[in-house]
Amino acid sequence: MLHTIAGGAAARPFSTHHNALDIPLSLRIAPELYLKRLVVGGLDRVYEINRNFRNEGVSTQHNPEFTMLEFYQAYANYHDLMALTEELIKFVAMEVNGTTKTTFNDVEIDLSKWTKLSMREAIIKFWPDNFGTRPTLDSFTTLGDVRALYLQLVAGDFNIGDPGWKDGTGNLGKWIADLFEFLAEPHLIQPTIIYDFPLAVSPLSKVKPDEPDWVERFEFYIGGFEVGNAFSELNDPDDQRARFLAQVADKDPESMAEVDEDYVRALGIGLPPTAGEGIGIDRLTMILTGSKSIRDVILFPLMRPHTPPPSPEDPQPKNS
Repeated sequence: MLHTIAGGAAARPFSTHHNALDIPLSLRIAPELYLKRLVVGGLDRVYEINRNFRNEGVSTQHNPEFTMLEFYQAYANYHDLMALTEELIKFVAMEVNGTTKTTFNDVEIDLSKWTKLSMREAIIKFWPDNFGTRPTLDSFTTLGDVRALYLQLVAGDFNIGDPGWKDGTGNLGKWIADLFEFLAEPHLIQPTIIYDFPLAVSPLSKVKPDEPDWVERFEFYIGGFEVGNAFSELNDPDDQRARFLAQVADKDPESMAEVDEDYVRALGIGLPPTAGEGIGIDRLTMILTGSKSIRDVILFPLMRPHTPPPSPEDPQPKNS
């Protein structure tokens, strides 16, 4: 759980220090890069039910430490894991509740019925009817095309925040991912697989052969939020190093601070065609138990410490 380089996900790590070795370390944000090292070493199927730590906000869906099932299967791709995901969630629902139906936020959800949409198809499907012309698949080709979509939303007083589109410069893939998050994600109540993500937000995923700006990745959503993330793994060491370098140059606090050369060397030894997935155990438990907050399914969630109010006789706290 102690990593010399925090990687495997986009998140801020918790930083610590090893006294005996006198080196800085981070609590892991994901086990991904180490589990894939095991696949390189010959373990064709590997999984871990793991604890991860992310130094980020707290909400009904986020806790700074959480439990995840992460697994990797050699000689598989993201289509194989789509089928496995549906089978797995149905099986777990039957084992836990004896039915595939559950109630979450007063809505009945059937975990046996799944929908599949590409990210672009989801934006098109959930585009508000009164916000100008509905986009088409050709509307996501250039930065100017996507900026025009943002301008349509602003003209209709749709609150989309400021993802950096106002000055006309930015990252096309990130803009598309933001559009999806604004427009589609809240509507994904019934089990839905969203596939084909922009390369810009998927540094560890394999590129689609016929679309170099898109990758073989999917996330699945239940109850209006993401429960799992999966993709065909990038196994080209030169491509992986270039993406790591781009992350470092971007100086995003949620990206890797330095290139993990040891992992790049492992890819050079040879990672077979592999697909991997991470499923949030706490979030899935929320769905299965109808719990509205992640704090309701974690035994000791991180909370702000309780400080008793000062007594009338001693209104000012004393210095220790």
